[in-house]
Amino acid sequence: MKTTIIIGGSKGIGKAVLQNLILHSKVINISRTAPNLSHKNLIHYSCDVLKDQLPNIELADNIIYCLGSINLKPFSRLSLEDFKDDFEINVLGAIKVIQAYLPILKKGVNPSILLFSSVATKLGMPFHASISVAKSGVEGLVKSLGAELAPTIRINAIAPTVTNTELASKLLRNDKITTSIKERHPLKKILEPKEVANMAEFLISDKASSQSGQIFNMDCGIVSFKI
Repeated sequence: MKTTIIIGGSKGIGKAVLQNLILHSKVINISRTAPNLSHKNLIHYSCDVLKDQLPNIELADNIIYCLGSINLKPFSRLSLEDFKDDFEINVLGAIKVIQAYLPILKKGVNPSILLFSSVATKLGMPFHASISVAKSGVEGLVKSLGAELAPTIRINAIAPTVTNTELASKLLRNDKITTSIKERHPLKKILEPKEVANMAEFLISDKASSQSGQIFNMDCGIVSFKI
């Protein structure tokens, strides 16, 4: 049975990933709040990844870093602190975790790392400057580490569009706005956390053993199609 470290598995996409994996894998979740579920395959550490010392873990085969932010403001209202905060959550936090657990990951079975980007890195959208900068950093990290860690460790990222999570609740704050967002996507839908979790589960599995350094768009067609 493989062991996966999930950073941020108490809510949103992270929780959906956790719920998938505990059915067949050991999961070590690290987040400020505990998931509102228990399972024989789940271990939780309460920890602020950005501020606290990471827990000592002796064995792991995968790392999935799910922490992220949605900080949408006009460029004129974005402070340098906004850019720094988004970069810290999305990039520096991931670097801290990977550096801390890389020695044990190298000893794992077909080890892999999975990060999260955003369609905002490929599709220019107003008010997305800070998050686009941060997620572009995530994609650069995936490409660079993919080359550096090959052939021992694979690393990929998923770039979702708007997903029906608590983090996106301000975007999906009423039916009219939700319908409008659906209509802008060629597949006329909002991405669900379970869909992203299924992709995550595939990418850390042996079924994806030839995939590394890749950014997988889950965009409901908004980046891929012009309809």
